[in-house]
Amino acid sequence: MDCALRIEKLTVKYGSKVAVDGLSTCVRQGETYCLLGPNGGAGKTTTIKAVLGLVRYEGVIDILGMGPPRPEIMNHVGAVLETPLVLETLSPRDFLEFVGSVRGVRDSRYVEALVRALGLEEFIDRPIMTLSAGNRQKVVIAAALMHRPRLLLMDEPFNYLDAKSVRVIKELMQRHLESGGSILFTTHIMEVAERVCMRIGIMSMGKLVIEGTPTEIINAANAG
Repeated sequence: MDCALRIEKLTVKYGSKVAVDGLSTCVRQGETYCLLGPNGGAGKTTTIKAVLGLVRYEGVIDILGMGPPRPEIMNHVGAVLETPLVLETLSPRDFLEFVGSVRGVRDSRYVEALVRALGLEEFIDRPIMTLSAGNRQKVVIAAALMHRPRLLLMDEPFNYLDAKSVRVIKELMQRHLESGGSILFTTHIMEVAERVCMRIGIMSMGKLVIEGTPTEIINAANAG
């Protein structure tokens, strides 16, 4: 089994509080794996932050077989965080050009195709601070995909998006998988996890409670 992301005994503490408690799992090559759990306290977002190297942790994180998070590996990773990180005084055009320069993106036609697919043309030269939350989220998603990452981290990516936009994002996710990429996805909604993800790990209070395909998870819940 080839893991695009291997996590073993991951533990993250904020002072005396244990946010992630001994998490072990694997996001396989070419799959969408979902961490499912309630907002606040499950440990989903903290796990994403650990994979990105944004918090201190104990245990093992191996990204694409290249080791723990570090700058040269991050060039192969795209991230959509629950709280988007954008330079709000820039326009989407300027922000994407800035991210592209950092990532070494040379395929401007692909970036333009992402902008069209996400319906951002109308807003491309407006300051990001003036955009709706949904359009800001689209800018973040475009920035996460523009360098064609091998591993995509998506923390509650459908926040603020309407049904049409969610369909577009799902199509982009499918194309990412078809090109050989992998996705770690988080949500607090079982119906979303069931429709989007190939395997699901349910987290509660920092621990992985159960893991399996959507069918296996539903059968286990019904049996319990």
